[in-house]
Amino acid sequence: MVKSNKIYLDYAASVEPNPSSMHSFGVDAKMKLQNARSKVAEVLNAHRDEIIFTSGGTESNNLAIQGVVLALQKNKNKMLPHIITTNIEHSSVLETFKLLEKRGLAQISIVGVETNGIVDPKKIKKEIKENTVLVSVMYANNEIGTIQPIKEIAKEIRHWTKGRKGKNPVLPIFHTDAVQAANYLDLNVEKLGVDLLSLSGSKIVGAGKFGVLYKKKSVPLANIFGGGDQEFGFRPGTENLAEILKFSKAFKLAQTIKEKESKRLVKLRDYFMAELKNKNQKFSRVLGSPTHFSLKERAQPDQLENFGFDFLINGDWENRLPNNINITIPNIPSDLLVIELSARGIMASAKSACKSGDGKASHVIQAINPKIKDTDGSLRFSLGRQTTKSDVDYTVITLSKILTKLKKWY
Repeated sequence: MVKSNKIYLDYAASVEPNPSSMHSFGVDAKMKLQNARSKVAEVLNAHRDEIIFTSGGTESNNLAIQGVVLALQKNKNKMLPHIITTNIEHSSVLETFKLLEKRGLAQISIVGVETNGIVDPKKIKKEIKENTVLVSVMYANNEIGTIQPIKEIAKEIRHWTKGRKGKNPVLPIFHTDAVQAANYLDLNVEKLGVDLLSLSGSKIVGAGKFGVLYKKKSVPLANIFGGGDQEFGFRPGTENLAEILKFSKAFKLAQTIKEKESKRLVKLRDYFMAELKNKNQKFSRVLGSPTHFSLKERAQPDQLENFGFDFLINGDWENRLPNNINITIPNIPSDLLVIELSARGIMASAKSACKSGDGKASHVIQAINPKIKDTDGSLRFSLGRQTTKSDVDYTVITLSKILTKLKKWY
């Protein structure tokens, strides 16, 4: 007599059906995995076999950068691979560059951005050399929200490679960290002109802690891990199917609501700054420098007393993610401001979570304004799907009260 139900006796492989297994459960899991891969590829306008699932943005960035450098260690000129990035990259890019240089595996060039937090594409092109194998520029900054001219950088790279007879037309490879861009910007890799693109589920509602690396078929990439052949040999280990399915579904949803949500957040973001200006300050703009706000006491008796703080908006206000507000308040430490806001139910940050708590000024803020000191407080308010107008109102009023109180000591 044959039982109608199926018996699972492959627990040594994994307690959940393993996409690498040959039995029917494994085949079903494999189909779900490939369907998820196809959904992600569709959004990126890529091929299914160009999508590599990873543990998150940091791993995706490391695989892209280290993978290219290791794949191109040996060249005809016997020169170390040369790689280019900017001075406001996420630590998973910037520190990886520095690590490769320290280990003697690559020469690096770090291009400074302009005072508005945006890099000049021509300065990137100027750094390209005969042994340059990789350019890595983030799509949108995680702290100040500035959007980099990725398409223009791609054009400059193509112009440099054009007409180089006998040279590798694939090099240099162009990578972008698009982790912060996933909810709001165009991710069509063909239009962007990128060869490698990193994503992370931690910035997408409901996507879980998971990541993706898009790898163009022609890109030479070495495996940086030892193990099995999963994810085309680039990411060994049993695939976390549950998280992959969660990511692909949430990622797809984020794209369908992207335009509407971006417009809503732009209005909220601009309203935030308008309220801060109208309630507590006289507004002035200093040309040739970041937008400058001077918070001055207003004559009305219902206004806050003796309020006289200055602050800067960090980064270009137009070429910016719709959900990002980043300001610097001189002479009041960032950590103190974050703690004061937290005590009143407002969760903001001073800089990237990867570097929070080190007591130092953000490397991103210092890159666009070298005069910033560790004692100058920078605050990042990043809005999301759950953020409402009343949240903004409460935050503006609370921040004003905190600054009024702290003025007595600072």
